[in-house]
Amino acid sequence: MKPLKAKDLRKLTNDELKVKYNELKNKLFEARIKKTFGQLEDTASIRIIKRNIAKILTILNERGIKI
Repeated sequence: MKPLKAKDLRKLTNDELKVKYNELKNKLFEARIKKTFGQLEDTASIRIIKRNIAKILTILNERGIKI
């Protein structure tokens, strides 16, 4: 997974950001499960997913939107 750019995320609407947030939360959950069972090959993906979630939450917070 590649890091998302804040510039691209700012172009999305609030609803699109919320959908993206939910997708990333699910991916993070799946990655943690895979890591637990030793099936995750790219352990750095967890870090990237967490950072992408933080970027989305930051943008939503700047807009005054709560999840």
